[in-house]
Amino acid sequence: MALAGLVVAGLALRVHYSTETEACSINEKWDCGIVNHSPFAELFHVPVAAIGMVGYLGIAALSLGRRKRLVMAAALAGLGFSLYLTHIEKDVLLVWCVYCVTSLGMITGITLSAAGWLVMGQKRI
Repeated sequence: MALAGLVVAGLALRVHYSTETEACSINEKWDCGIVNHSPFAELFHVPVAAIGMVGYLGIAALSLGRRKRLVMAAALAGLGFSLYLTHIEKDVLLVWCVYCVTSLGMITGITLSAAGWLVMGQKRI
């Protein structure tokens, strides 16, 4: 799932740097361009999508290293950040980004999987 999240974040980063009309610009409520060109699309001049890519790579590396607790911590941080960005889309911009919503689904799945991984690792059968 982290690798799929990396791809989705990469697509959002492409939109961030593009000046063309994007295929994900569906209508006035679903427009990745508006979201990815808004002032909220960067944090300290770093594109949020790039931060997401680094986060997904980190989660993948931690998972491969079987660092369950660190995966859970990283997933929770990513989920919190994604929920904040979802709030921005819903309540401030009033526009949704298909890639951002997909990323929210990915990090939610990663968080739930990490929680299950932790719980199953603590049970002794």
